[in-house]
Amino acid sequence: MVDVSEKSETTRVARAEAIVRTRGDVVVLLAEGNLPKGDALSVARIAGIMAAKKTPELVPLCHPLPISKVTVDFEPNAADGTIRIEALVKTRGVTGVEMEALTAVSVAALTVFDMIKAVDKAAIIDGIRVLAKSGGKSGDWEAGA
Repeated sequence: MVDVSEKSETTRVARAEAIVRTRGDVVVLLAEGNLPKGDALSVARIAGIMAAKKTPELVPLCHPLPISKVTVDFEPNAADGTIRIEALVKTRGVTGVEMEALTAVSVAALTVFDMIKAVDKAAIIDGIRVLAKSGGKSGDWEAGA
């Protein structure tokens, strides 16, 4: 585990995303809460938040952090058959929260997949990535910037 004891405590924020690719009719069912397993977005939101809090238990050598905020949001798009998932994680600490944001979107995407697999066994989880981070010695960073 990396020694972070000499690092400055700052407010740290990270955003990450994942995309679930499915069919347009499945996205409509999901958005309306009419999947066989029920309201997938509510379940996936809670799963993502819980996962962010459990990151050090899931990913070896991740520091346990006092997370102050986690949001998990969804953008269903029936026209292109996607559900975009974005997580934002915030803490005041000595190390960043990129892994927590990535864990949140990953588990939320897995939950969406689990909830839609009865109607689409060919769904795909894609594009898991960090979108932005701020705080700390290395400063702010944004994908594509």
